[in-house]
Amino acid sequence: MTKVLVFAPHPDDEVLGCGGTIAKHNKQRDKVSLCIVTKAYTPDWSEEFLKNRPKEIKKSNKILGIDKTYFLDFPTAKLDTISQKELNKAILEIVQRVKPDVVYTPYLSDLSKEHRLTFEAVLVATRPIYKNTVKRLLSYEALSETEWGRGFTKKAFLPDVYVDISDTFKKKIEAMKAYKSELKKYPHPRSLEVIKALAQKRGSEAGLKLAEAFVLIREINQ
Repeated sequence: MTKVLVFAPHPDDEVLGCGGTIAKHNKQRDKVSLCIVTKAYTPDWSEEFLKNRPKEIKKSNKILGIDKTYFLDFPTAKLDTISQKELNKAILEIVQRVKPDVVYTPYLSDLSKEHRLTFEAVLVATRPIYKNTVKRLLSYEALSETEWGRGFTKKAFLPDVYVDISDTFKKKIEAMKAYKSELKKYPHPRSLEVIKALAQKRGSEAGLKLAEAFVLIREINQ
């Protein structure tokens, strides 16, 4: 059994970036954990939104087969007010608790600064030292973040790992539908139509019907 840990700066990032892959891990009887880094709050978000949010997360997790979810509860849109040391420590504690074999994290050039800060903290937490168990570290792409953020470092998302999600794409769509507050109408990137279009495009790049794509950061073979 492979232990998998997915880092999502915000709820729904895990679905957009690797929902089909998570469902595939579950189908293979791997143990998948999710760490959601930030949490919404009033008055920036309504009481109704905050009431429904845990329900959306729980429903989506059940669809994908996520075994356990960890919440760091840092303030959404204010992660840059938290010291990098504190963020690093919090993420390292999750890595040490889960002891994952495989880790998925956002991409280094995403539009959201919180995605970039999470990426940096995950890299620190998964360094191959202190008996770290991580053997495979990958970055995922999140629609409305990855494609709009390439201007920060001029590093476009150029995947080198493709996962066939032809058999689990329906689970990805169902999980995204669970996030009613995040789902948008076409042509918004977080619409069902664009989610499918990206899966088709990534699939075509690898001779597959539907795929999710990743950038491999590190792989250790023993």
